[in-house]
Amino acid sequence: MFSRLIEDCGACCETVTPHMLASPFWRGRFVSLIVPTGFANPDYSNLLPALRAASGRIRRFVENGGRLLVFGAGCCREDAYDWLPFPVTYSFAYGPRAVRFTGESEFNALFSEYDLTAVECDGSFPAHGGETLAASAAGEALLIGKAVGDGVILISSIHEYPSREFLKEFSCGDRETLF
Repeated sequence: MFSRLIEDCGACCETVTPHMLASPFWRGRFVSLIVPTGFANPDYSNLLPALRAASGRIRRFVENGGRLLVFGAGCCREDAYDWLPFPVTYSFAYGPRAVRFTGESEFNALFSEYDLTAVECDGSFPAHGGETLAASAAGEALLIGKAVGDGVILISSIHEYPSREFLKEFSCGDRETLF
């Protein structure tokens, strides 16, 4: 369903399996890479070991202009984001949260089309090395952004698809970056 939504927004979409991601011989050229919700939960996915194995390639992809969007880990693992090039601690707690933006950002569009008084989230980020772009009414970080080289990493705990407006901007670009 997620692939279809991205394609409906005007971008090409390729599903990358954990085996492809972890393989040192696999190469792809992309504008963005999206890591889905539940990536660290072994009941739903075996993606976390592949992300860890590909951490250097992911960092280079972003440094060279790639865009990375990572959703909630979907389980109680504080170390679920240890494959990223900056520290992120995750706290799993599913439920609706009121969302407020900490300032103007092009990435606020992630929440377009949603009722900001009750956005389904699967957790928050109590400690991180990025910038908090959106938080709950209680001050929990729900969307983190960080520029890395020529690219950007966004980490979101929303448990919804990002808006079409956001996907169109984030997934489409003038140049692809080698992964």
